Amino acid sequence: MVEERLPSGDDMSHTFVLADGPFSHWERQVSIDDNRIVETTSYRIDIPWFGWVFFFPIMFFVNRLGVRRPQLASNPPSLPWWAPPDRLNARQVMILGLLAAAAMSSAFTNTVFTQTVTFAADDFGVGNTGVGVAGALVRAGILITIPLAIAGDRIGRRKIVVAMAWIAPIVTATGALAPNFPFLVATQSIGRPLGLALDFLIAVIAAEEMPRGSRAYAVGIMAMASGLGAGIAVMALPLTDLGPSGWRWVFALTLIWLVIAIDITRRLPESRRFSAPHAEHVPLHRTRFFTLAAILVGVNLLVAPASFFQNRYLSDVRELSGSAISLFSLATATPAAIGLIIGGRAADRRGRRPLIAMSLPFAALLIVASFSVGGLPMWITALGGGLLGGVAYPALAVYRAELFPTGNRSRAAGLLTVAALLGGIAGLLGAGALLDTGWDYRSVMGLLMFGQVIAVILVVVALPETAQRELEEISSD
Repeated sequence: MVEERLPSGDDMSHTFVLADGPFSHWERQVSIDDNRIVETTSYRIDIPWFGWVFFFPIMFFVNRLGVRRPQLASNPPSLPWWAPPDRLNARQVMILGLLAAAAMSSAFTNTVFTQTVTFAADDFGVGNTGVGVAGALVRAGILITIPLAIAGDRIGRRKIVVAMAWIAPIVTATGALAPNFPFLVATQSIGRPLGLALDFLIAVIAAEEMPRGSRAYAVGIMAMASGLGAGIAVMALPLTDLGPSGWRWVFALTLIWLVIAIDITRRLPESRRFSAPHAEHVPLHRTRFFTLAAILVGVNLLVAPASFFQNRYLSDVRELSGSAISLFSLATATPAAIGLIIGGRAADRRGRRPLIAMSLPFAALLIVASFSVGGLPMWITALGGGLLGGVAYPALAVYRAELFPTGNRSRAAGLLTVAALLGGIAGLLGAGALLDTGWDYRSVMGLLMFGQVIAVILVVVALPETAQRELEEISSD
């Protein structure tokens, strides 16, 4: 985790300082006092927004090093399960913290409509077909992100990220003022895609900044932060119990993310790979692009409608209140954070393809099962599906930035996000229409699951293994 150097010392004491590692300050003093070895370590680490998460784990790890110091030469300690596989430096830690904070903002803007549309539709008297069409229209707004993706390759990732960190929450929050359902859909058709642009651009920056053995780990960390951002939207659902228009307060809450926009504006640097000389106007690797696009379409055929219609299923079929739905979402989705950490580390150390092949099919089966049963089995299957989906996610998501060179990495990530949303649109329209014709949720989700099967086959037979390889080697940059 940290590399030390010895700038000074004598027979009675030595002072070790930081040579390389995530700390902005590190000093370890070793002295002999009354025939006892006394070791004192002081350190400081800057993890924007998430320092509280790692405070005690880092402290315990440092203390354990001191206790085990006599045995370290013959038995070096293994990295803790929560640490990245590679040693990060202070700049990389700061950037990852800022990107994770941006991921929270992006996730909230991308989740708030999905979580509240059931309540808004009831308020405006809109049925299942209308809800499905609304979800498709909001996702169709993804076309807005294409010019932003191109601009990310032309003028830099940072400028677009900073702009989206401000604009996406502001536009999304205007949904609180919607006089009718079409106006609400229109605001989210702009705000949600801007949040998605923020999401894929921070993923590009992460891939370009992280060491070769920790890219999937970084994706997992950002996905955990995304889960927290989405969880805040879920935790706000009890506001919908305030009355028929209680959902408006959830949209108004979006403005809290402007605090993160201020911090990103002040501290986020430009990606080092974009800043370095690189080839521009590089042609897109079409085989890789269309293969990965087909995989993302197949995955989102199930994931999008399962997420979008979950609250309606819980409300209409299982008759849960807004507070109960909030509890269900938090209780079943929060443990997925464990899957993200496990999946990120495993994808970096064992490879992307085998991890996806082993986890994604079972995640899909459990998701379908959660729409088939009630009571405790519903909670257990939803939890299991989220956990395994979390394991698969880092390995799958990191491909978006790894397979393409710096000159078109942002454009490829943006277009792949469009492809994923098209798969989601197809799933939403199909699910909404089938539900309105009398199909039950289990049959609809079971049918859409076959997209995941095709996706797994394509991953195994058509994608290269990218773990432990530099981006320049993967993409011929």
